[in-house]
Amino acid sequence: MTAGGTAAVGHPTVVVHYRMHADFDVPFPWLRRVLGARSGLELDATGLRVRLGPWLVETPLSNLAGAEATGPYSVLRGLGVRLSLADRGLTFGTTTRGGVCLRFREPVAGIDPWGRIRHPGLTVTVAEPELVAEAVNRIVAGA
Repeated sequence: MTAGGTAAVGHPTVVVHYRMHADFDVPFPWLRRVLGARSGLELDATGLRVRLGPWLVETPLSNLAGAEATGPYSVLRGLGVRLSLADRGLTFGTTTRGGVCLRFREPVAGIDPWGRIRHPGLTVTVAEPELVAEAVNRIVAGA
């Protein structure tokens, strides 16, 4: 790297910083108090962190494989912390309106405190799922 911010071969170096905080779409104020102020999705240069109450999923940006907005969901699929028996996917759901499905290159820990169960995907009911999906897909496309 040279002092001018270009690589030695003359190609410019681009540094992109991602910073996004997405709150869960929680229609009931009492539920937000139960879940805690720290619940939400954070996406920045250090990685992805999604917290719902005591549950936490975190992974580096290099582990993101893609995302898409999904929903609406049935009450049984959209609310609570849920493990899919079909594919071990994890859901952090606070509304039936919709969310974003995040896919990972390598499965991540999340539902159990020991990390024994690994999840290939996480569905999160954030307030603006299209924006989260777009940000994740831009990261994946740039990788």
